[in-house]
Amino acid sequence: MKQNIIFRFSPTTADIENVRDILTSTGFFFDFEIEVALGLIGEYLQKGEKSGYFFVFAEKAGQTIAYASYGPIPCTRHSFDLYWIGVHQQYRGLGIGGLLLGRCEEEIQKKGGKKVYIETSSTLKYAPTRKFYLSNHYTQAAFLKDFYSPGDGKNIYLKDL
Repeated sequence: MKQNIIFRFSPTTADIENVRDILTSTGFFFDFEIEVALGLIGEYLQKGEKSGYFFVFAEKAGQTIAYASYGPIPCTRHSFDLYWIGVHQQYRGLGIGGLLLGRCEEEIQKKGGKKVYIETSSTLKYAPTRKFYLSNHYTQAAFLKDFYSPGDGKNIYLKDL
């Protein structure tokens, strides 16, 4: 399965629906969150790299099955945020997320990045997400209690590249 994955780095207008389908399939995101993710693609389609958003898309047999977006953190020299990462539910558990994350890290290094920050919810629903980051050698750098809502804190993960 992994050997049949092709990566591409430039979004197309079709990716607005591709990403909507990927993120909806996971069952993790609210509609308003998905709209934010789609907005990043729209920004890139309008402004290109000047938007500050970059992407990695994973395809299998011509179908977009996973994606991630990242970008440099303003006012820092070498720090990047991973904004989104999602694998279509049908393809989860096959190692595609790890491959995708690895490609993001490679691209970040090419852009001069030395640190990657990722944030996610502290709710039980996101326990597999937190485990994924830890298993990919990220460390928990901070926790902000009740950040998203009462009882839902923000976990911030860090990896030095």
